[in-house]
Amino acid sequence: MVADEYDAVVVGAGGDGPVTAWKLAEAGLSVLVLEAGPFHGNEQWPAPHEEPGGEASSSVEDLSGDLLDEQFTTREFEMVTNLVFGPADHERGFWFRKFPGDGAILQCAGVGGTTLHYTGCHPRAYPASIDEQGHWPIEYADLVPYYREVEEMCEVAPAPVTAKEELFFRGAEAAGWDLIEDLNVTEPGYRPQPNAIKRPDEKLHVDGDYDGEFTYPDIEGDTLALGNIAGNPHPLGAPFEEKAKRASNVSFVPAALRTGNTTIRPNAFVTDVITEQGLGDVPTATGVEFRDTWSGTTERVDAEVVVLAAGAIETPRLWLNADLPDNGWVGRGLTIHFGDNVMGLWDGDDLDETIGKDTVDQHHGQDIAARLDYPGVGMLQTVGTAPGIGAILGFGASASGFSFLNDPADAPWDTMGRLAGGDLKRLLSDYRRMLQILVVSDDRPHQRNGVSVAPGIADEHGPIPIVNYEPSEGDRRRRDELAAVAAEVLREAGASHVHRSDSPPTALHVHSTMRMGKVVDEACEAYDVDRLFVADHSALANGVGGANPTNTGQALAARTGEEILERHF
Repeated sequence: MVADEYDAVVVGAGGDGPVTAWKLAEAGLSVLVLEAGPFHGNEQWPAPHEEPGGEASSSVEDLSGDLLDEQFTTREFEMVTNLVFGPADHERGFWFRKFPGDGAILQCAGVGGTTLHYTGCHPRAYPASIDEQGHWPIEYADLVPYYREVEEMCEVAPAPVTAKEELFFRGAEAAGWDLIEDLNVTEPGYRPQPNAIKRPDEKLHVDGDYDGEFTYPDIEGDTLALGNIAGNPHPLGAPFEEKAKRASNVSFVPAALRTGNTTIRPNAFVTDVITEQGLGDVPTATGVEFRDTWSGTTERVDAEVVVLAAGAIETPRLWLNADLPDNGWVGRGLTIHFGDNVMGLWDGDDLDETIGKDTVDQHHGQDIAARLDYPGVGMLQTVGTAPGIGAILGFGASASGFSFLNDPADAPWDTMGRLAGGDLKRLLSDYRRMLQILVVSDDRPHQRNGVSVAPGIADEHGPIPIVNYEPSEGDRRRRDELAAVAAEVLREAGASHVHRSDSPPTALHVHSTMRMGKVVDEACEAYDVDRLFVADHSALANGVGGANPTNTGQALAARTGEEILERHF
């Protein structure tokens, strides 16, 4: 049951909120976590998309690996649909947000948030992005102890190498890049991806001759069966906490529940932050109101401290709809790692000569297992996908229109733009001999970019978020440079055809809309509302240099939990 009052209420059980909840609960505070989406793999909700189920969960004994196996199938389209940003009851449609242009916002609702939909990538920020870009009120060194703590909790390790990573490494080395062996990256180079995915079972290392069922307990850890993007229940049969992908629902949520001080209430969309006027001019947060997404009823919970961890879009939306003070930076400074996709296609004979087999088979191994770091510019990483997602990312959308409209003369790629007809069939028919590189740029925060609300467009939770993003010339220049590097790596690895998507802006990594130093202070407490903290990617002061942000978001959330204890308890 949900009580009327807690020491702390955390809004959002995504990648970061459970980290702060764990820190607070471990110190003995009573913590309520309110999550808008469902709770998969919890016996209180055996059919989370079909019926309301229980009210809340306060025990780690509620978690079931078998139930997660049933609910997290490996059927790609089904899982993408189940994990989109919307209510547990999909008959009610999805929650709408307006993102101009051809781009998209990739985000999930549910306990675990968008870490349910991520590939486990857990690198640290580039130190220069924190210490040299002038955006942060803290230093990189302040985060290092929390990085270590998060990496231990999530069992972060270098990703295993399959053919696609070997090919990428060969191309990067031939192009003149050095191998990186340090977690704190200060110079450009390539390396295995630090992933929050359990290492593969030793049985899978011996000559590739394992012919079992890839199920627990015969196999422990990663099964190298791809499928990390949407859900991922591997290895099947494993207890909830032994699942290979260490998304926050598998790592930090059980840790928070095990304290005995945490209650998680899913299907609870927070619509207002309650404040009281103190002695000075700054109001004090005293609780929240939330709406049950099944019944439509509204409830209120009081708390000594309120922590917003609803994500870089919903946190500023909630703030603005709650009519909290706006200093001009609330919702502003959005960064999305303005990205692109560059694809390489090989002839079978060339592959056989290079890696000893005539296929790349990008669907083998972990989805993203190799990277090239370029501090100050961004990063590249290999992407292993099934054909459907690969076709959408690589060929299905482009800011340049169809490829036949674009002249590739003097460009390092053979084609650019959206492919169709015979060209699309030809490249996709050779899917097993393709390698996709994702370009992730170090886009910088600009006040014009961000989240606003329009009173004229509302859903059941109030005015919807309107997301605006227009990259600067510097952002475009850095992305173009990375695309050229990706093309060179593919060429040096022997690709016979290189295709650049010129992808439209896609909010894959979303951060910096409630920035430290602008909206919240060095402890992530709001400048203009006492006892109101932000503990999600929106508090990041920039895009951490282009590195995948989950590790930094969780490290900062852990630090914020300790700052809350220091200041108010």
